[in-house]
Amino acid sequence: MPGKLRLGIPKGSLQDATIALFKRAGWNIYTDGRSYFPSIDDSEIECMLIRAQEMARYVDHGVLDAGLTGIDWVVESGLDVSSVTSLTYAKQSRRKVRWVLAVPESSGFEKAEDLEGKIIATELVEVSKRYFAERGVNVKVEFSWGATEVKPPMLADAIVEVTETGSSLKANHLKIIDTVMESETHLIASKSALADQWKREKIDSIAVMLRGAIDAQSQVGLMLNVQRANLDAILAILPALNSPTVSHLSDPDWVAVNTIVEERTAREVIPRLKAANATGIVEYPLNKVVL
Repeated sequence: MPGKLRLGIPKGSLQDATIALFKRAGWNIYTDGRSYFPSIDDSEIECMLIRAQEMARYVDHGVLDAGLTGIDWVVESGLDVSSVTSLTYAKQSRRKVRWVLAVPESSGFEKAEDLEGKIIATELVEVSKRYFAERGVNVKVEFSWGATEVKPPMLADAIVEVTETGSSLKANHLKIIDTVMESETHLIASKSALADQWKREKIDSIAVMLRGAIDAQSQVGLMLNVQRANLDAILAILPALNSPTVSHLSDPDWVAVNTIVEERTAREVIPRLKAANATGIVEYPLNKVVL
């Protein structure tokens, strides 16, 4: 019998998005508000809820074999864990987040160098220290336990804070003057887990399915029929992942075409296909796209 893979699920802002991603990938995770050990419908996996900020530490120490966390917290920890795959999703969106240097709108600060001798509040202390050190700017970086955006100007002169849209910063009359780093979620694993063949294969399988679910979110499938005489014109319109699948129909003068396109381009592609004499055009959602 194989053992168990100990998998860390990020508790907090990423928790719901992560559980939803696993569901799209084929795993159902069930949480209990009083327990840090959610159940999962895979007898080979044991889940544990861990704050994203601490995930790298417990993976590095071998408490967990693998886990999901932002690459920002991996860099901040300075620990030697392996990134298995990147997964671009966040609390509110399917894009990278940014750690930004923000100052009060009325402060007059326009660049990092203007903050010489000032106090910077942030959760991302080590990364922020390196950012200012690389620019030769002497500042005092203080750890913030949360609600960082409300601290300037009384408790700090500036902040380094994570943002997806910038709306919270604007609401607190802060302006962004630089990006300190970009981050996205990564599936990370310990060196010892990757050295174990069974665990490595299990982690790789999870990575493939999660990656497939992420990639499918931005794409749709298209099916259509077209007369063989018009096929070249149809194929010239389709921006396929690879060559579209072309299948014979019972009528030898007609073929069926099946392909995948970016969802945001479908609204432009479908009218062009119709104009090129495609018929029976069907757009359908995708659960996973594995390249």
